Amino acid sequence: MRTRAITGFFFILVMLASVLFSGYVFLVFFMLLSLLCLDEFYRLVKTDEIRPRRIMGGILALSIYLPVIYYFQQSGSQKYLIFAVPVTIIISIAELYRRSLNPFINLAYTFLGVCYIILPFCLFSASSFLSGEYNFHISLGTLILLWANDTGAYLFGVKFGKNKLFERHSPKKSWEGFFGGMFCSLLVAFILSTQYPELPVLHWAVMSLLVVIGGTFGDLCESMLKRSTGKKDSGSVLPGHGGFLDRFDGLLFAAPLVFVYLYLIFSF
Repeated sequence: MRTRAITGFFFILVMLASVLFSGYVFLVFFMLLSLLCLDEFYRLVKTDEIRPRRIMGGILALSIYLPVIYYFQQSGSQKYLIFAVPVTIIISIAELYRRSLNPFINLAYTFLGVCYIILPFCLFSASSFLSGEYNFHISLGTLILLWANDTGAYLFGVKFGKNKLFERHSPKKSWEGFFGGMFCSLLVAFILSTQYPELPVLHWAVMSLLVVIGGTFGDLCESMLKRSTGKKDSGSVLPGHGGFLDRFDGLLFAAPLVFVYLYLIFSF
């Protein structure tokens, strides 16, 4: 428990520094984080018979993420996303020359990793620029709501958890924990609305509900992934926490929901 607390404390400090320092640092940090999560995904699904294209998958991820970074730093560069098209074709052709029992499964996992991990991270990054310039309140608020949900779900689940939420994939999760996480997230949303008034309390509340729902299902889906591969953690780089993917599984579903909601707000 002590190791887990120390690791979590320093990792949160690093994340907060990246969010608060500047928009460029924020984008680069989460790009690197997404690549680490992608590599953990490829390692999770890799077996003697299934070998996703780790390096080429990373190149495809960069061909998507780098234009996103450049777009928000130098507006009008979305045209560079077209480079993802030839990279996708090259990955498919390269599989033709590889001796593999399951070439299409290899391709499927390669592309799934990019869709499952890279695109949500891109949308998380994009949500902080929806107002036209970098606003760390959105990204930081989303992370804080996720942490509040995780903390509340754990505390309420340990204290009151009796009714299993989804025992087949995550035996420790309970409905009591789910609603406890929702309560804590809504409470934090109210506090955020007093500190970051550019969004009224109603929008923060809706964001918190989206984070709770997305975060919970994101966690459950990653648990399903680990159970299907027979792994306990996605990695061991974070002592006491597992891997990066273990820490950001909730963000993968929460971030797209928050982005769509905020996009609709700023569009109308």
